[in-house]
Amino acid sequence: MRKRRVIRIIGVVLAVLIGVPVVGTAGLLLWDGGVDTGPRREILQGVRIDLRTAVTRLGPIEYDLHGTEGPVLLSVHAGLGGADQGRLFADWLRKDGFRILSPSRPGYLGTPLESGRTNEEQADLLAALLDELGIDRVGVLAVSAGSPVGYTFAARHPGRIWGLVSIGGLSRPRPAETSGSPLRRTFLNTVGQKLARLTAEVSFETIVEGTLNETSTYTRDQRAERVSYIMGTPHVRALFTSMFDTTFPYQERWAGTDNDAAQARRGGPPLERITAPTLLVHGTQDGDVPFGHSEFAAERIPGASRYWMQREDHLGFWLGPRARQAQAAVGTFLRRHAPGGSPPRSRE
Repeated sequence: MRKRRVIRIIGVVLAVLIGVPVVGTAGLLLWDGGVDTGPRREILQGVRIDLRTAVTRLGPIEYDLHGTEGPVLLSVHAGLGGADQGRLFADWLRKDGFRILSPSRPGYLGTPLESGRTNEEQADLLAALLDELGIDRVGVLAVSAGSPVGYTFAARHPGRIWGLVSIGGLSRPRPAETSGSPLRRTFLNTVGQKLARLTAEVSFETIVEGTLNETSTYTRDQRAERVSYIMGTPHVRALFTSMFDTTFPYQERWAGTDNDAAQARRGGPPLERITAPTLLVHGTQDGDVPFGHSEFAAERIPGASRYWMQREDHLGFWLGPRARQAQAAVGTFLRRHAPGGSPPRSRE
């Protein structure tokens, strides 16, 4: 059965590429991608989300809130993401005793873009969500394209935040990309993304290698070593698969992704106005958001701490061989600044 399925998949891929493009493309558009996209689902073994929508004074916003006790950690997701990705990227903090609040930023999944386009509007929307949920103060974990919103939230709502961590975050204007890589151009449309999913069925290693082409500045040997590590480490491979799944379907995330790009061209966040304890985390061989973005932020955020991950790419904080050391450092920082002192560690 498995062999016949692979043969069918290869047939569809070939049909799209060289055989019958119209019929093949139509088939891909009709195919659901084979990913569960329901609001209540398991996104990784042992990690289940329950998406809800809060109607705030500034507009509706979708969110997942995990846990009933402990300080709240607000996870501000990256591009191509949503509440599911935000929960996945922050789930390792369960063991540190935090509740995890993961909203979908405007233009992602169930949050309409009209709820907030600019970084300022999105920061205010997050504050309105806290009001609606009766949450006073939060720690913030902001990632990549979500970091400008995290930075802006910290600057505009200093009384609502007790600590800020940015991982691989944008911090200054980013000019429009005149031409992305072939993988990026292929992936950022519905047909291309489904084709990538078919490719993953046939050769998952191809997807891992293609991703590293985008997220790192590795040499060929370094890239091959990291591909081998991800493919050969079961829990890391499972996490990569879940990360891949939380970018699907793209049509429910492209309005937010396009808006992030537009906001990145507007200008940088007000870094000098941030007063919350801040930790900046960045890989020195990040090929998606250059390392210089966090160096720039470190020079402008008063008293900012830094954790530079040597020889790591954009996703090394989760997928690299030293991920647990980096996560331990972030956990220590958050526990130190959480209200009431360090929360009790979870037994999960």
